[in-house]
Amino acid sequence: MISVPHIKKVRVETGARAHPQSTRILNRLKGLPVEEVRPAEEIREGPPGFFNMEKETLRLLSFQGEFLKPCPGTSTYICCGYQILHVGTNCPLDCSYCILQAYFNQTSLRVFVNLENKLEQIGKRIDKDPEKIFRIGTGEFTDSLALEPITGWAEILFPFFAGKKNAVLELKTKTDQVEGLLSSKWRDRIIVSWSLNSPSVASREEQGAPSIKKRLLAARRCQKEGFVLGFHFDPLIVHGDWEEGYMRTLEMMDRYVDPKGIIWTSMGSLRYMPLLKGIIRRRHPRTHILDGEFVPGKDGKMRYFKPIRIEMYRFLGSMLKKWHGGLGIYLCMESDEVWQKGLGWSPGNTGGLSRYLDERVYATFG
Repeated sequence: MISVPHIKKVRVETGARAHPQSTRILNRLKGLPVEEVRPAEEIREGPPGFFNMEKETLRLLSFQGEFLKPCPGTSTYICCGYQILHVGTNCPLDCSYCILQAYFNQTSLRVFVNLENKLEQIGKRIDKDPEKIFRIGTGEFTDSLALEPITGWAEILFPFFAGKKNAVLELKTKTDQVEGLLSSKWRDRIIVSWSLNSPSVASREEQGAPSIKKRLLAARRCQKEGFVLGFHFDPLIVHGDWEEGYMRTLEMMDRYVDPKGIIWTSMGSLRYMPLLKGIIRRRHPRTHILDGEFVPGKDGKMRYFKPIRIEMYRFLGSMLKKWHGGLGIYLCMESDEVWQKGLGWSPGNTGGLSRYLDERVYATFG
């Protein structure tokens, strides 16, 4: 049995046990109580953000929606053109700012065990458009690696993507769960990315996540074993001595990873749906991330004032460029104006950013 202290029980949706992925997961969790439930019992009525998100419960189910969908960006800001591969929802980490607290009315750590059955269909969709680069990731509605010792998605997804010359798979994580990746023989078309912040934000606001140092040590292990790396400074958070804090993270990056092996580095500022504010206050009463002044953005989310965002991007962006000139720096969900003032250039629109990132894929993987 794999040791996963935060998981205390497993619930299996009726019909899901027949999938091979369910069998593999249950074999890895022998000794835990297993309960079979009907699909209707998986849905909790009422407002999101209740205190008990059942992060100690793993639920195995068949997902009935589209497994590959565009990132839910907005036309009012420049979007990267990312595609989301749905492997599950919710996360065992408990970051104070996490949008998932307000996003779903379904609790527990949910794993979509029928993904394996849909890979052929997804492959046909990718193959149908050979001139298009599909930048695909699993880290939008869950952490890509937090449950990897249990799910073993690398064993299933890596060989699939290795055969797709117009697609890459990006795994985004705050964890150091890389053993399953390192034991795989596959490296081509795979990007392993880490979400980074200042050490103080990581320790105060990212409950359950390893320290920045541990994340970067895991990144170094992956890089030494031939994986391409990515990094995401999102959300950047204003806090006391924030410049010094982010410089400390950059110093650790310099110590542990080779910048020449980084395909891209993104930055984004703290933003949240208005509904999330009350949830954060209830679930994380000691947090200070809401202490600053926020204004509604064009997408309806609350954001820092534009000059504050520009200042943060300008500072960290310049430090990253001094470290290495080829980090593929880009902004997440910002306007052309903020791009120009924060980074000194802009792709102009979503299509321009997509082409910029696609070129990074070509340059890295061919």
